[in-house]
Amino acid sequence: MVNIVAGWVNRHQQAVIDYLSEERQILIEQLGGRPKAFNNSQRIRLARKAKKLGRRALFAISPIVTPDTLLRWYRNLVAAKWTFKSGRKKGRPRVDQEVEKLVLRMLQENPQWGSDRIVGALANLGIQITDTTVDNIRKRNGFEPAPLRKLKTNWDTFLKAHWEGLLAADFFTTEVLCLTGMVRFYTLFVIDLSTRHVTICGTSVSPDGQWMKHVARCLTDAFDGICLGKTHLIIDRDTKFTEAFKQLLKNFGVDPVLCPVRAPKCNAYAERFVRSIKYECLNRIIPLGEGHLELAIRNYIEHYNAERNHQGIENQLIKPEILSREGDIISKKRLGGLLKYYYREAA
Repeated sequence: MVNIVAGWVNRHQQAVIDYLSEERQILIEQLGGRPKAFNNSQRIRLARKAKKLGRRALFAISPIVTPDTLLRWYRNLVAAKWTFKSGRKKGRPRVDQEVEKLVLRMLQENPQWGSDRIVGALANLGIQITDTTVDNIRKRNGFEPAPLRKLKTNWDTFLKAHWEGLLAADFFTTEVLCLTGMVRFYTLFVIDLSTRHVTICGTSVSPDGQWMKHVARCLTDAFDGICLGKTHLIIDRDTKFTEAFKQLLKNFGVDPVLCPVRAPKCNAYAERFVRSIKYECLNRIIPLGEGHLELAIRNYIEHYNAERNHQGIENQLIKPEILSREGDIISKKRLGGLLKYYYREAA
């Protein structure tokens, strides 16, 4: 009796399997082929069921996925259970940002120092890194090695080393409405970098060689020349700065320093003054003749040197006067109120 029941159960299970296999085949035909992909949840479910059936049973029912694939999914499932993520990251740990900033500071401030010297200096501060790490930081930030780096004085180092003796010169142009029409005038100025004091050297329609030689003689006058006590004059490569002009400066002991090609930032202080006089004055008036232009420039320079605060010198005046802290507030106006200066009237 038991054998009869067992045989019936087996035949019934086989009928169910046959039905499900046929249904699966019909669904595949309706879908137009095998499903393209399973998500991870579906793979896990199939892998667990497949393990219970075994390879032979899987071949008997012809699953959508091959028996080998189903069993491989199961092995991956088991491996994932016993795989623990490591807290360690691959590769060498990155240098602390503060340490890297300190290395870059030492590279900038000490162009003659090599990697070993920097390693020693850092060790004095209790920071331990290798010379290879210093080299990697140097290369990553575009610094040359010490033998080459010390031969190249960067612009910031040059300025700081010669600050008190530096002047800078440049031209700015202004379109002036004259009787003959619009005429372009060239104005040459010199700025003392340490104080920001500006001197106008002159204005000309055609600043030729003779005009420039006259300017050079004024700059190097033994009694009141602007170049007294100065060592360098920063200029660009404009051809208006003639060789005769440069030679007169050299004879006086002032070395002309030429800015690199297409590097206006190297004469940034002069460029900033041009922006100021244009924005605050010349772009807001219509110069009617050379005399009117010179009047406007003269008034602006007096305002700039004595009445205008400058952020580059801690928002102070270039030539501060001893002013009263009490009394009525007076507004001093230049160019019809275009330029204003407020002060207290002395009691």
